[in-house]
Amino acid sequence: MRIVSLFLIAALFNISSSFAQTSDEITIRNAMNEQLEAWNKGDINRFMTTYWQSDSLMFIGKSGVTYGWKETKENYIQSYPDTAAMGKLDFKIIEVKRLSVLYFHVVGRWHLTRSIGDLSGHFTLLFKKVKNKWVIVSDHSS
Repeated sequence: MRIVSLFLIAALFNISSSFAQTSDEITIRNAMNEQLEAWNKGDINRFMTTYWQSDSLMFIGKSGVTYGWKETKENYIQSYPDTAAMGKLDFKIIEVKRLSVLYFHVVGRWHLTRSIGDLSGHFTLLFKKVKNKWVIVSDHSS
């Protein structure tokens, strides 16, 4: 009986620890919350700090693929020129999955509440640890 009890306790511990968030996952979720806060304050510059500042950043949207941090920022500014166009962002993270020590995959839904008409869709993000910071290296939002 004692062995069975110990086995059950160990099994429950393993199950509960597999649902626990790692410090890296918490950091990624916090970075996304920072993005949310920046967007809702109309601050695209701060919103962009979560993206990899590289020509290799990939953004995939309704217009196709854009490469580069500057180009992605310019697209955001062109598509959302003011706070009315930006609206208020909300998102729901569906899954955060570690792929390796350097990569996380994030899937979620986004919604913009705007006076000029709401928008919504889904996103897939690939985070990479670059110079000890988690950054988005690929964003597919539709």
